[in-house]
Amino acid sequence: MNPADAPASVREALQAALPLSFFRVMAHAETVFPAWMGWGGKLLKDLTLDPLLREVAILRVARLSDVTYEWVQHEPIARSVGATDEMIHALGRDEIQAVAFSPEQLIVLRFTTEVVRDVRPSDETVTALTRLLTPREVVELLMVIGQYMMIARVAAVADLDVDEPMGATVYGAAG
Repeated sequence: MNPADAPASVREALQAALPLSFFRVMAHAETVFPAWMGWGGKLLKDLTLDPLLREVAILRVARLSDVTYEWVQHEPIARSVGATDEMIHALGRDEIQAVAFSPEQLIVLRFTTEVVRDVRPSDETVTALTRLLTPREVVELLMVIGQYMMIARVAAVADLDVDEPMGATVYGAAG
């Protein structure tokens, strides 16, 4: 969507956003776009869920969805919150049992994988996750997984060219 052709609320949200083609696609949903941008900002900046766990889950969603756009945008964000080269490479190779991950990260990866692939994770995985995270963090993780599943699908269907990664600058512009 061209910001000049958008209603005022959408134009304002686009002007406050990073210059990503994904946001211009999402802006076509004019009635929900401004609120959705705020939602995305909250997921990136205001959760109690550890940011590294959030980004590990997002990269896992991107890998399972085979969406380069999402991966390219979130790899530098993951690095900015502590992801190592070993973690990034393991995620990219689908090696989610790699020694690069802590026991907590392995549980989040297993949970994310099962939610994306099976919708309902196994009781064993849920039990392991609920020993690790508070109920609030579990719901926040589910919100992150759901948000980035939707983003992956929109990016894939829209067949977007990959924008240059914005990295940690998203924290200043996504809310």
